[in-house]
This record gives sequence, structure tokens and C-alpha cells, in this order.
Amino acid sequence: MKSLNLSRLAFALYLLIFFTYLMGPLLVMSLTAFNSPSFPSASPWECFTFEWFSVLWHDNHIREGIYYSVIIGIGTVVLSVSMGLAASIVLTQIWPRFRSAFYTMIIAPILIPGVVIGISTLVFWDRVGRLLGAGEGSALNGFFHNGLFLTILGQSSFIASYAMLVFVARLQRFDPGLTEAALDLGATHTQAFRKILLPFMRPAIASASVLAFLASFENYNTTTFTIVDYKTLTTVLAQKVRLGIDPSISALAFSIITLTVLAALAVEAFRRHSANRLAARLRGGAAGRLLSGFFRGNVPAVLLVLLSMAVIVTAGVAQRYDPTQCKVAVQAAKKAEIQRRIKALQESRKARESAAPATPAPKAPNANSGAFGNVFAPNNLPGAPGASQTAPAQESPSQKPGNGAFGNVFAPGNLSGASDAPDAAPDSPPARPDNGSGFGNVFDPNNLSGVSGGN
Repeated sequence: MKSLNLSRLAFALYLLIFFTYLMGPLLVMSLTAFNSPSFPSASPWECFTFEWFSVLWHDNHIREGIYYSVIIGIGTVVLSVSMGLAASIVLTQIWPRFRSAFYTMIIAPILIPGVVIGISTLVFWDRVGRLLGAGEGSALNGFFHNGLFLTILGQSSFIASYAMLVFVARLQRFDPGLTEAALDLGATHTQAFRKILLPFMRPAIASASVLAFLASFENYNTTTFTIVDYKTLTTVLAQKVRLGIDPSISALAFSIITLTVLAALAVEAFRRHSANRLAARLRGGAAGRLLSGFFRGNVPAVLLVLLSMAVIVTAGVAQRYDPTQCKVAVQAAKKAEIQRRIKALQESRKARESAAPATPAPKAPNANSGAFGNVFAPNNLPGAPGASQTAPAQESPSQKPGNGAFGNVFAPGNLSGASDAPDAAPDSPPARPDNGSGFGNVFDPNNLSGVSGGN
């Protein structure tokens, strides 16, 4: 008994973890749709608002994407369900030795990446259009290069495989003797299909249609290459994510979740109602009135009505609710928090400065510690304020002509004809002509050793 309780506890814990992992992100995203910050966030909570649903409603790109996604989804459902049903019937009628090869061929598109399918669809139908003369300016050019047409073909090429799997699962419970009996009684193959097989496949057709529409609605890889000039919801959302998102995306997700739950409850409610009516007929009793019979013993129908009323009431409240005052209060609280943090930082900085020991004054840098000594010191200029006023007799060697960092190359007396050029010493050798150069004969080619005329 103890082990049984432990197993039940472990199973309940597993279900809790599983549904938390599955539904947790959806719940968090739904909460961000009603929070006022401009970036989707559930914490910290600021103001309850419905403004992001209004932003979503006025977003033309989102509405255009939903419109074309629905059109492509309907076309994909028609084409893929038709191909899947035909493939499933052929699979049950084909010779057993070819059945495995045919099944592999039909399932193969599921294993191919969507990028490859999109590119191959685009290239293939472009070549087909050229073979049929659909060049520039022709009437067929727009048909073979239309994004909606190419997207429907590209998506149907692999979604039909999903539909076929649903039909094959349903056909495994079909009794072929019913069709054979109809043919023996004089019915044609078309009549046997329409009167016997098609009604039996109706639930599978509904399931395959929903599956095909959802697969087409959320497809991105194939659609990216085949949509050309149009936009679907997935391509619009991908572009928004690259450029930056706001909680209107969360509002869209919440709307889709709500519509999905409503649709699921409606389907289950009508299914329960049909089952209850069938059970009442088999018991020979009355099915009851239409309204009372629909809700009697039908929990999904009750939940459907309650959820619909909640949606209507929420829409009415959203028309009158104004979060302006809450936003003003939140902004004031944010500014006060910022000022408090600034003041705390300033106080902590003052405390650190008062607690830090007094540092000695930095030593004055040596004038000759630079890479070029004090050549570029402004005090070296004659007459500059603060220039050294030492006597000429006590002039340091570094200040004598020719003893600078670059010698006396830049001395103004080197210029030819300069009035303040220093007189040569009596025992110095005779100066060579400077040839009119500003630097004397430093660059005289005769100075090079080995040159004719050189010393």
C-alpha cells in the first residue's frame, strides 16, 4: 500500500513538472501582454493594461501577415488533404510488394529540410514556367512566379505526407467488404466512394485538415524562400524579432491561445452532444430540448460558455479602463528610486574618500626625463614667462650652441644672411660655402666619403 501511494505521488509530480514545462512559457507570455513596460516582462509588475492589444490591432504588417497566412493555409489544406487521401487509398490498393517502396516515397518529404524544399520548389517551377513560355511580359509569368502559388505548392509537398498518415491510420479500421458489397449490388466505384468510404473517412478528413492548416500557418523555413513579395505571419514576426519586439507580440500569442482553446472546447462540446444524442436514441428515450440537451452532462459546453462570457466582459472592460494614473505613479516611483540610488552612491563615495589615508604629493617630473630631454619645454624659448634667468657664465652645457638634442641644426643663425648668426671662433677652420642652403653644407654630396671632391 505504501509503495502504491509512493507511485501515485511520483506520477503526480511527473505530471506537474511536465505541464509546468509545457504551459509555463505560455503562461508567462500571456502575463506580459497585460504589463505596461515597453519590453515584454512579467516581473517587476508595473501596471495592468490592455494597450498592447490596441497596438496589435493597428499593426498593418501583422494584419496583412495573418490575412495571407489564412489564404495560404486554406489552399494548402485543399491540396494536401486531396493528395494525402489519394495516396492513402492507393497505398491500401497497391500490390504488397510495391507498398513498402510507395510508402517510403510518400514519407520522404517529411525527412527533407524545409530550406531544401523551399529552394527546390522555387527553382523547379521557375524552370517549368520557362519551358511553358512564361517569360517576362507573358500571362503565365505572374502565375509561376506568384508567391502565394509557390508557397502553397511548397508546403503541400510535405504536409500531404502528414495527412496521408492520418488517413492510413483511419483506413486500417475500414472493412473492404462494405465497398465490395456495394459494387456487387450494382453501385459504381464513384458511388461506393461517395456513399461508403467518404463518410467513414470524414473524421480523419477533419483531423487532417486541422493538422494541415496549423502546419501551414506556423511554417517558416519553406515559406521564407517561396513567399517572394508577400508576407505571412511567421515572416513578419521573424522580422520584428530582429528589429526589436514589444508586448504586442505577447498579445498576439494570448489571442491565438484563447482562440485555440475556444475552438477545442467547441469541437469537444459538439462531439459530446452527438454522443449523448446517440446514446439517448439507443436507449429509446428523448434527447431533450436543444439547449438543455446540449448542456446536460456536457462539461466542455459549460466551459465554452464561461470562457466566451469572460472574453466578452474583458473586451468591455478594456474599452473603459485607463492606466494613465498608474503609469504616472510608476514613473514618479522610478525617478525617486533613481535619486535615492544616486544619493547612496555619493554618500558611499564620500565615506571611501574620508576613510582613505592621505597620499603624498606627487613629485615634480624631471625636466630632462622625457624622450627628447627638455627640447620642447616652453621655458626654453627666449623671453618666455618663467624662462630661466641664469647668468651666461653658469649656462648649462645642454643650453650651449651645438649641445642640444639635435645639435644646432635648428639654430636660427644657420639661415644664410641671418643678422644674428654667431661669429666663428678665430681658431676655427674656414667655413665652407653653404650654397644657399638653410642648413649650411650638411647635405652637400661632397661630404660623402669616396665622392669626388669630398674631404
